[in-house]
Amino acid sequence: MNKSFISNFLAVLLILIGFFANNEILLMIGLFAFSGAITNAIAIHMLFERVPFLYGSGVVESRFEEFKKGIYSLMMNEFFTKENLNRFFQEEIGSKKTHFDLSNILEKTDFTPAFDSLKEAVMNSSFGGMLNMFGGVQALEPLKEPFVEKLQSAIVNISKNESFQEALHSSLSSKDVSDDIYEKVSNIVNKRLDELTPKMVKEIVQKMIKEHLGWLVVWGAVFGGLIGFISTLVI
Repeated sequence: MNKSFISNFLAVLLILIGFFANNEILLMIGLFAFSGAITNAIAIHMLFERVPFLYGSGVVESRFEEFKKGIYSLMMNEFFTKENLNRFFQEEIGSKKTHFDLSNILEKTDFTPAFDSLKEAVMNSSFGGMLNMFGGVQALEPLKEPFVEKLQSAIVNISKNESFQEALHSSLSSKDVSDDIYEKVSNIVNKRLDELTPKMVKEIVQKMIKEHLGWLVVWGAVFGGLIGFISTLVI
């Protein structure tokens, strides 16, 4: 059973016992307890659902954009700050001096555009006129495969060079790269938030605090009952 139902049930039970037993104290405790519990239950319902003619109800959905801005601010100002990104690069990259093995990426890279650029440069040079006597640009096609293989092998070797690795580490830990990554993270967070709908935000918030909101109904009944008991003593 949920907390709200139990609180309301006990409050109504006290009302019934007080009424039929003609016990004013139990009746007042029950009435005030039920009043406190039901008022809090309605307030919780109004937090998530719009109720006709009740201004301010459905606040989670009606303040959807403000919730999104709040989530964005939390993510970017608390978690993905530039300081945290810099610390990440310093700890994970700078201090460990991780060796970046780019072989897999480079081996899958198509170097054909480089060969096409070479052909264009040759044909536009003074050598191009002479080459036209021997079949023109087609005369260069047999060079494509060995050129691509040699270029790929050379770049792989360069990427493993110590000076290249140091330059890569230096670049990744520089301010400009950190700023660029910060902007990319910011764009990713914004993009994901744009995918949220008011209903999704309502369900997320509801799921996070549903259990705790149940206690509001319980304490509403408890304090309402205490007020009812004190009222019988005063009156």
